[in-house]
Amino acid sequence: MYKLVILFKPLADWGEFEAAWPQFLHLVEKMPELRREATSRIDKTLYGEVQYTQIHELFFDSQKDAERALGSPEGQAAGKLLQRITSGQIGLFFADHKEDDLENIRRFRKDRFESE
Repeated sequence: MYKLVILFKPLADWGEFEAAWPQFLHLVEKMPELRREATSRIDKTLYGEVQYTQIHELFFDSQKDAERALGSPEGQAAGKLLQRITSGQIGLFFADHKEDDLENIRRFRKDRFESE
């Protein structure tokens, strides 16, 4: 999988953001090739100087699919809206996403430690 990650910095005024967030999600969810999305509100920073308040992740099958989605009319409109409601107080990056389920992780640990 491949994902677009959006990191949100603290905003001076959350009112416009909160009012427009559903419109942003509506646009994003119309982007072609989108497989799933996730939003996380950050409760506490444990380490680091940069403070973020929220993370939004958009998942695609490939980088090509992600780029196609961002270039779509819905992707372009979502990007413009996001810039407006955050005053650019965001970070964006692509990430090659790998994930494993707990059952497989436990199986790996069991096999590894039983042979030692």
